Amino acid sequence: MTSESPKKAVILLSGGLDSYTTAAIAQSQGFDCYGLTIGYGQRHNIELDCANKVAARLDLQDHKTIKLDLRLFGGSALTDEIDVPDFEDHSEAEIPVTYVPARNTIMLSLALGWAEVLEAFDIFIGANAVDYSGYPDCRPAFIQAFESLSNLATKAGVEGSKFTIHTPLIDLTKAEIIQKGLDLGVDYSLTHSCYNPDKNGVACGHCDSCILRLKGFEQAGVSDPITYAA
Repeated sequence: MTSESPKKAVILLSGGLDSYTTAAIAQSQGFDCYGLTIGYGQRHNIELDCANKVAARLDLQDHKTIKLDLRLFGGSALTDEIDVPDFEDHSEAEIPVTYVPARNTIMLSLALGWAEVLEAFDIFIGANAVDYSGYPDCRPAFIQAFESLSNLATKAGVEGSKFTIHTPLIDLTKAEIIQKGLDLGVDYSLTHSCYNPDKNGVACGHCDSCILRLKGFEQAGVSDPITYAA
């Protein structure tokens, strides 16, 4: 009697700590993982370099990088000539200027296309609705809606296969995410989170993403292994 082959999963891999942790979780659950990184015209390439390092460390089945240029649209401090602000506490109603219009919708759509070709019916994304910057495309309602779309808008879905969008970090704090990753052997020195690094790729230490990351490591009781300018 032969054992079943591992299931395939497509992982959106950004080079940040959330996506690395998400990929490690998927592997720990027995999935054969295929990493997809999107260069969307963000103001720096350091996170793409980190995604390559993470993919190599995880020894993924395959890792692809797709280049888009959302700078053609602009509308975000990450893709336009808009200053990246220092950390601010946001209410849920406030969507910060670092929000990139439709970014997760675009990324999940590309992941869905590759997943259908691979016959991989599981897609993982490191979306988080607790310690996050208020983005609407990181909320559970969006993920649920995209999963429904995936099963309505694909040949595989219409013919009876069911896509599942996995968000294993959705209800975790940043500290809980970091602790989960450490338990799985994640090397966070390979990751990058800053919205506004310097020309050498050193994290600024005071944007939303840096502050949330630093607070997470502090609350987890461990030191952040990357370097900060401030």
